[in-house]
Amino acid sequence: MILRHLLALLSLLLAVACTQGGAPPQTASAGVQGGGAPALPPDIEKAVGPAYAAPALRAYVDRVGQKLVVAAKLPGSYRFYVLDQPLANAHALPSGYIFVTRGLLALLDDEAELAAALAHELGHLAQGHATQRERQRQTAINAAIEAARVTGSLAVARSVALDQLVALRRYSRDQELAADSAGVGYVVQAGYRAGAMASLIEKLQRQARLEALFFDRAPETAGRRSAFSTHPAPDERLVALHALVVAPGAAGLPDDDATRAAYFAEIDGMSVDDAPDEGFVRGRAFLHPALKLAFRAPPGFRLFNDHDGVLALSRGGDVMYFSCEPAQIPGTLIDWMRDNVKPTPTDVQPTRIGGAEAAIGARPRGSDTGLSQVRYVVIRREPGVCYFNLVSDGPDRDRRIETMVAATRSFHILSDAEAAALRPYLLHVVLPAGATPGQLAARLPYPDFKLNRLLTLNGVDDSVELARRPLVKTVVP
Repeated sequence: MILRHLLALLSLLLAVACTQGGAPPQTASAGVQGGGAPALPPDIEKAVGPAYAAPALRAYVDRVGQKLVVAAKLPGSYRFYVLDQPLANAHALPSGYIFVTRGLLALLDDEAELAAALAHELGHLAQGHATQRERQRQTAINAAIEAARVTGSLAVARSVALDQLVALRRYSRDQELAADSAGVGYVVQAGYRAGAMASLIEKLQRQARLEALFFDRAPETAGRRSAFSTHPAPDERLVALHALVVAPGAAGLPDDDATRAAYFAEIDGMSVDDAPDEGFVRGRAFLHPALKLAFRAPPGFRLFNDHDGVLALSRGGDVMYFSCEPAQIPGTLIDWMRDNVKPTPTDVQPTRIGGAEAAIGARPRGSDTGLSQVRYVVIRREPGVCYFNLVSDGPDRDRRIETMVAATRSFHILSDAEAAALRPYLLHVVLPAGATPGQLAARLPYPDFKLNRLLTLNGVDDSVELARRPLVKTVVP
């Protein structure tokens, strides 16, 4: 499932929670359209985002994909692209477009694992899953919107949305297992090792464990299936894969240093960051070189950048959502907030943030919001506005919402020199040259979990295993 769509749905639910008919449209982008060869058709790019501007890498991925199509004798025409996104993902459209992200390519160890990712998506298309899933997803969104419109109640809208999402994700898990099974067959027919699908899933499992650490959750929780899981638990998928009967002699090329080095040569120098047109996350800071703006989230928050906006989540469940809207707002921002946000905010205050006109208001507490604290912060940023939607719930919510409001005052405009100095982080393949895994990890440009990040990037579980590698993937500014 496309993470872009999940974040868009989350932003939709935040819009229901925070503005219910009044705030700037949540479909606005926090960035500007990026492109670069090889370009996707405009309608496709609007749905999935721009392709990564690396023609040689795209051609390599397409060759692997076409090899699978030919070997499996799949009817129809297929196009394979690399998306300019750092999240590890792969997905397909019913029109025959299949995508892997830069983030997924960075995690993989060899061509066989790339083939497994593409084969899984081919399995979805061959079985009509993409069309079925899009229909179900649209039904879920429509149901949530209709519930909000008819009842005007946040509680009812949330309940409908959650029920729909649970049903959608249970349905998706069955499709994922079926696509795994079909994909293994395609991989074997193309001459790759049958175990590539399993090793791909193991890498995604390691990535999930790393993300669990980010929120102080036990790593083993990453493998647990819940009602909200889009995919089956990794353990469940691995058990199903090991139960498959693979034809004798289908071992394919081994996963060894030579095949790993050949694949590494294809991805060396690839960006591991968001595209510059989407802005960069640097720890708790978000910096946008194209729009020349920045802000910093409070301690304990993690930032997630998406084409539609920036999501900041705390370990306690607090939410900050930031985006920019190009449409001009006439008059003062406090008048606009009082006239357009429903229910009408309380304690609307004019202020200045980053040297610009701004307004801060609170959503009144009521039967459909419970005790949640909700704040709106709107900042004039010519030619339009930028805004924060803030939500805090649970114990100590009053103090925490004020901490979040204070963080919005970190919003400021970058100078030309500051914006020009921002560059994406790059993946590089290095010879350890006597450096220990700990020393290599210390060089990573991240504030925390450096060794965990390095091990996950290289698909190993401990430093001993990494020390045996003649080549190591790392990240440099």
